[in-house]
Amino acid sequence: MRGLISVENIEKIYHRGAEKVHALKGVTLQFNQPAFVAIVGPTGSGKTTLLQIIGCLDRASSGVVRINGTPLNSISERAIVQLRREKIGFVFQQFFLIPELTVKENVALPLLFSRKKVDDDHIMSLLHMVDITDRAEHLPNQLSGGEMQRVAIARALANDPEVILADEPTGNLDTKTSKKIFRVFETLYLQGLTVIVVTHNEDLAKNCKRVIELVDGNIIKDETK
Repeated sequence: MRGLISVENIEKIYHRGAEKVHALKGVTLQFNQPAFVAIVGPTGSGKTTLLQIIGCLDRASSGVVRINGTPLNSISERAIVQLRREKIGFVFQQFFLIPELTVKENVALPLLFSRKKVDDDHIMSLLHMVDITDRAEHLPNQLSGGEMQRVAIARALANDPEVILADEPTGNLDTKTSKKIFRVFETLYLQGLTVIVVTHNEDLAKNCKRVIELVDGNIIKDETK
């Protein structure tokens, strides 16, 4: 196990007119590899903001984010984009599949953006991992919500990332399907990845190996099983 991501004294302030909103207040955390982490808390607690800062989708107002020991404020924006593309896979609540593309083509998209060769065997191995090979030639509108989320997970794995960040990945799914998605994440953790999941579902969060709870931008619990 090694240190992979650290956030040190992170503050995030949003300006809404004359009002300042403190989304995160001095948050310090470290995430190892592998890890299976749930971030929980009420709406507006800073969960998604923290995930976006970890994933280089947003910048902190102050503090330092390090990935593999490298502080992000010391490298160029282009280097950050490359790091995000190659090291981090994202899974969102809304799936964000391209409706005109087949399942296989959606999963291959990150490889095209990275200008890598699209290997059919690699794509099919990812679909096999999430148990959806029989839908490879289907369009998204021919899939259930759970199937679309499994495709989104396969897409997040296309570039062989070290980290999977999932923001409310089961928010649109029923209880049975949600449990299946969390089992996929657990399998990825057992294969050596760091999986960080933002969720409102505390029952599912209990399946993770570490639970971080945020309230009003502050960490009030950080429990490792």
